[in-house]
Amino acid sequence: MAKHDPTLSLLFHALADPTRRSMLTKLAEGPVSVTDLAEPTRLQLPTVMRHLSVLEEAGLITTAKDGRVRTCAIVPEAFDPTRTWLKQQEALWDARLEGLDSFLMKTMKGCEK
Repeated sequence: MAKHDPTLSLLFHALADPTRRSMLTKLAEGPVSVTDLAEPTRLQLPTVMRHLSVLEEAGLITTAKDGRVRTCAIVPEAFDPTRTWLKQQEALWDARLEGLDSFLMKTMKGCEK
């Protein structure tokens, strides 16, 4: 994966806000109307719509309008790039910590002699 992947940047930007993460948690239960998503936030509708547009721009949600009701749904596979990146970071740091552990064990054995 590229060091500066723009898709990854959009995803992390979208996930950085607690209001958006809360909306995603609600959407994980199933599609929800914008009105129902807005209610627990106590934010004005334009602010809620801005949050939703950030989520949609990152590809984390889709929206559909039926009459006067706009419904949002989560796109689970959109999380794959973040999951992949985090796994790569975990593997990298596991290897580094194993190397450090090995070095420290050798150093401590050398001090005991």
